[in-house]
Amino acid sequence: MAEPLPNLRLGEYATRGDYHRRLEPSWEFYPTYLAKLRLVRQYLDALPRDTRVLDAGCGEGILVEEYARKLAIEGIDPNYSSGRVKHASLAALPYPDAGFDRVLCLDVLEHLGYADQRIAVGELSRVLRPGGELLISIPNLAHLQSRMHFLLRGRLIRTASELKHPGDRPAEEFIRLCESAGFELVERRGIFPTVPVLTKWIRRHPATLLPLHGWLTRLVPVPGWCFLNLLRFRKPEQP
Repeated sequence: MAEPLPNLRLGEYATRGDYHRRLEPSWEFYPTYLAKLRLVRQYLDALPRDTRVLDAGCGEGILVEEYARKLAIEGIDPNYSSGRVKHASLAALPYPDAGFDRVLCLDVLEHLGYADQRIAVGELSRVLRPGGELLISIPNLAHLQSRMHFLLRGRLIRTASELKHPGDRPAEEFIRLCESAGFELVERRGIFPTVPVLTKWIRRHPATLLPLHGWLTRLVPVPGWCFLNLLRFRKPEQP
């Protein structure tokens, strides 16, 4: 099993520091990140004590630290390590088969190339016990504003640069990828339908327009139109 490497910071953590731990209200994704965390915390709060949880690609390990006293939770990340976060690749998870009851993979898969995504999803399945659940959040390449942009200009709007998100896909493709690994989709939720004009205002004034961000999600909760999707899968019981 990989050992923690204190103070390892690669990628954005090397340039931006622990930016999830010290959120900037001016960050354009500030409302979406907060909305995602609220839903993930609701999910974790409902788990029985000592449930075995892996947070794969956990970054600074915020949730690992927060739930350490309730859950048997561990975190790994390829670009970060600390006393609670192991440095490891999602393509080769340092855990035995079926070692976890729940696995989180939040805003991670889009950072991998397409071939590596398939390997990573296979690894997530391997370390999850039959009957366990996988909770994924992913940016949706085919959100509403991106679809409208395609109709008008013939191309979708990337969720980030190609360097940062080489594995950008529509959410439906991520679902098919997980289903091809044997997972069953249990629940799909969308966060932030990208209504033109309103989306631009919110990203320019994320903290001030935080209530508008939440109102849009409640009013138009169509996952395919939303910038972020939260997907809950179940690994079937073995026959």
